[in-house]
Amino acid sequence: MRFIIVTGLSGAGKTLVSHYLEDMGFFCIDNLPPMLMPKFAELCNQTEGKIERIAVVVDIRGGGFFDDLFECLGIMRDSGYTYEILYLEASDEALVRRYKETRRSHPLLKDGEGRLMEGIHLERRRLAKLRETATNIIDTSNLQPKQLKEIITKLVLDSKSPPKLIISVISFGFKHGMLMDADIVFDVRFLPNPFYIEELKEHTGKEPIIKEYLFMFPETQTFLTKLDDMLEFLIPYYVKEGKSQLVIGIGCTGGVHRSVTIADAAADILRRHGHHVIQEHRDINEER
Repeated sequence: MRFIIVTGLSGAGKTLVSHYLEDMGFFCIDNLPPMLMPKFAELCNQTEGKIERIAVVVDIRGGGFFDDLFECLGIMRDSGYTYEILYLEASDEALVRRYKETRRSHPLLKDGEGRLMEGIHLERRRLAKLRETATNIIDTSNLQPKQLKEIITKLVLDSKSPPKLIISVISFGFKHGMLMDADIVFDVRFLPNPFYIEELKEHTGKEPIIKEYLFMFPETQTFLTKLDDMLEFLIPYYVKEGKSQLVIGIGCTGGVHRSVTIADAAADILRRHGHHVIQEHRDINEER
């Protein structure tokens, strides 16, 4: 029997993950009081294999019940039930944006009163110990629903293998703001800028005409060679430290030409080394 506990910050995507797991054949329950988990596991175990995949969403919405979580996890272990904890989180910036879009109030703000950031920071503190015990941690700040589903599917299907580092390569434009959630940022504004060439200006870094232009310059290939060497040196140490996600930002001025081409090239290099890579071009459609 596989038992996944989905938890983490409010607004980080737990409901989406629950839907994805349900689509993959999991019996899912949202907002289950922790004290009911051991009994629920026992009931599922008595179905003689009819319910073998279970996912329960347990989070701060449980109020006082949530404080019983660690005691209940101990009961689960003592009863011989194994479980995985899937912890979802996101940056303050991403969470604030999502709350504003949905116009929902944070569950730790009584009657919706108080500043949203206060609720987010309080929840982070209350969940800090739980985060440390998580089997897998997913930062959804820069993930589209399709990308999140891809990660969840991979975690479920590859559960018998050690979890691989998931690398996000994201191009962006510095004039539209820094990529706040990046672990590593490379600035490629030293490369010649196609924006100032009239016949190239309206194209993007995904098009062959821009790629061919940038690869005319030896510094482009030299940079990618050194980038390859640096990442292959760093990645094993990130894995050793238990990191499950690595966000690499590639920035240029507008996020349309140079950063897009280099991000695509970097993603191709990483894939050739066998890494699981997700790509995103944050500012490719911004006004030039």
